[in-house]
Amino acid sequence: MKLKRIEWPTIFVAIGCTGAWLALLYLIDIVGAWWLLPLCVLVITLHSSLQHEVLHGHPTSNRFLNEALVSLPIGLIFPYRRFRALHLQHHHDENITDPFEDPESYYMAPEQWAKAGSLMRAIRRFNNTQLGRLLIGPALSIAGLIKSDGKLILAGNSDVRFAWLLHLIGFIPVFAWVTWFCGINPLVYFIAFAYPAMSVLSVRTFIEHQATETASTRTIVNEDRGLLAFLFLNNNLHFVHHRNPTVAWYRLPRLFAENREAFLRDNGGYHAQNYWQVFKAYALRGKEPVEHPVMATGRWRAPTETEASAIVNMKVTEKV
Repeated sequence: MKLKRIEWPTIFVAIGCTGAWLALLYLIDIVGAWWLLPLCVLVITLHSSLQHEVLHGHPTSNRFLNEALVSLPIGLIFPYRRFRALHLQHHHDENITDPFEDPESYYMAPEQWAKAGSLMRAIRRFNNTQLGRLLIGPALSIAGLIKSDGKLILAGNSDVRFAWLLHLIGFIPVFAWVTWFCGINPLVYFIAFAYPAMSVLSVRTFIEHQATETASTRTIVNEDRGLLAFLFLNNNLHFVHHRNPTVAWYRLPRLFAENREAFLRDNGGYHAQNYWQVFKAYALRGKEPVEHPVMATGRWRAPTETEASAIVNMKVTEKV
């Protein structure tokens, strides 16, 4: 197989991630080292970040080889190809936070909010806190995915059906290792491994976007440089990623450092120093209203073709 591009750092991380997952589960079973469980959760979180890297065309020029590197559904929940389709739709920056057009939006349109009962409003308000996103955010995401994809499958959508078929096939080796070789109950694996990994991932997604009139100011730059930044493969520099989605994760920090002032100017200063700062600010306080604050004023509109084109073309030239 001739490859025009190979990004070795990503390949090494992908191989190491899968190997670490296999080894940690084996050790938990063989020597009863359940104290390794938190480390395994972090490894599953890293695997989700690798899937995100792959759907953007990394680490090689061959899409199917890339997918094979992250094909094991060790996180259980989201079929890779559904994640890919929905996330690429999210990258239409002109629609970010739109409850109807952005599949990763946590906002509700005014008409949706008006129809929501008191219980649903309370649930969604709690989910708009960092603690709520950690505890119930994954459950709401799972329920939303099953509901929406179930409708698409029943409507005869062959792409969605095939994505789930591949996902279920991938369950075979995952559960063979988890259950048959390592003796871990599948329900325990879901509750103690997969669900917490989604919670860790929500630390990143919680703060990524805000609802504003100007599309370029909706995406954050979080300058965290710790363990979480690695687990998220530098996607904490989210505005940098949205402007340069084909740039590999290990090149993002330098790209940001060399163009820091330009990035922060273009995103309107939507910025955080680290995830601890975010947690202290929003642990039990809603980051924003659940009802889309711009739609509620009647000023939300789709950008013109010229504006949308400008958003797409506003890229920083990679210097690395």
